[in-house]
Amino acid sequence: MLENFKYTDKEIDEIVKSLTVLVDTREKDNRHILDYFTKKNIPFKKKALSQGDYSFYIPKNDSLSITRDYYFDKEVCIERKGSLEEVSSNLSQQRDRFEKELSIYKGNMILLIENANYSDIIDGKYKTQYNKKSFWASLHSFWFRYKIPFEFMPNRDYSGVFIRGMFTYYLKNKLH
Repeated sequence: MLENFKYTDKEIDEIVKSLTVLVDTREKDNRHILDYFTKKNIPFKKKALSQGDYSFYIPKNDSLSITRDYYFDKEVCIERKGSLEEVSSNLSQQRDRFEKELSIYKGNMILLIENANYSDIIDGKYKTQYNKKSFWASLHSFWFRYKIPFEFMPNRDYSGVFIRGMFTYYLKNKLH
């Protein structure tokens, strides 16, 4: 594995630059994220992921003795929800399926909620009938039960920055 080898800071920087974001093939309404990756020359690849919407891999690099591609989709992923309405639907109408999906993942998962703030749940500023106290309680319960923190992204234009940043620092901490 990559973390079993001692890399210099310069080599770590080179590995991190090669980080390629994996985008689940079923992911929808993510043009803003893919456009960000393209604009910033962040490599990405569409691939069916068993969990989450985003993860990453490090491609083979003979100059760094990386003899094969290393995939991290079993270790870390981001599950993106485009709105509180989407999360609300997952928690009310599809709760069993959603909870099963969260419970079986044994890596580090983050729930990214776009176009919302925490206060929007507290104030009931979403377009469903899902009870705001139940909404709030479910998110917190899932955080502690399944160790899945949630991150709000009020301006979805920053989701690509967040995704890349999470994977960059996950990898850097793994390699140091």
